[in-house]
Amino acid sequence: MKTPALPVLAIHSFAPAGTNHWYYVQQLAAHVRQFPHVREPHAHDFYLLLCVTQGQGTHTIDQITYELQPGSLFFLAPGQAHSWALSADAQGFILFFTAEFYLQYYPASRLAEYPFFHPAFPPVIQLPPAETDILPLFERMYGEEKTAAPNRAEVVGAYVYLVLELATRAYPRAVAGAPSAYGLQQVRAFGLLLDEHFRTEKSVRFYAASLALTANHLNAICRRILNKTASDLIHERVVAEAKRQLTHSAQSVAQVADALGFEEASYFARYFKKYVGQTPEAFRHKH
Repeated sequence: MKTPALPVLAIHSFAPAGTNHWYYVQQLAAHVRQFPHVREPHAHDFYLLLCVTQGQGTHTIDQITYELQPGSLFFLAPGQAHSWALSADAQGFILFFTAEFYLQYYPASRLAEYPFFHPAFPPVIQLPPAETDILPLFERMYGEEKTAAPNRAEVVGAYVYLVLELATRAYPRAVAGAPSAYGLQQVRAFGLLLDEHFRTEKSVRFYAASLALTANHLNAICRRILNKTASDLIHERVVAEAKRQLTHSAQSVAQVADALGFEEASYFARYFKKYVGQTPEAFRHKH
């Protein structure tokens, strides 16, 4: 049975009907209410910026979990996998834009140079409490969408460019003391492979070989960057998908087991209980 890949969401899934499909800007709280499924692991075919003004939580990007707090500004490039856990009072802004939208106004060479979109560098900066340059631009982008001005796309494009340029100016201060670029790049490459193959491949050896590493080396890198082994991350990814399907689909436990690459539902049940502490049936009943 061919299993589905990690969901890759398109921008038209979020933009209101009848509007452009080049960009999307919304208040974070409203976005989460309207699209609750975005908390689960998924990827996009567009660029994403998340600016947090209130609340706490975590944001996991390519298997690396970052603290989320007021002033956090996250950046995702197309194809990166992420999920988040937000406190109930979380507020801020979410911005999506396609490469085509940026390239209408600005050169491709500049888009490729932004450090926070590169897999070797951290995808987040922490804005100071009194920051007055970048946050107002998100507020203006959101306000621009409430107007009927014929050139609002051009204005939003200019604001997007300013946000990226100002964030680049602030970025060097944010990476001081960050893990090595090599380690981050290897962990993120592992995360991409894991999201693609976790249903059929659950051995560290498979992922290590795909990255031209030994299993011990991959485990050492993951332990240094994430304080978890590669095996831990594989189990977490399998369990996360199992929980998602048990919660949001009508498939039987046996069907979920099959979709996740388990030959026997009984083995899946033992696996799930080992890492969750309850059987799949008990978990589904409570959720």
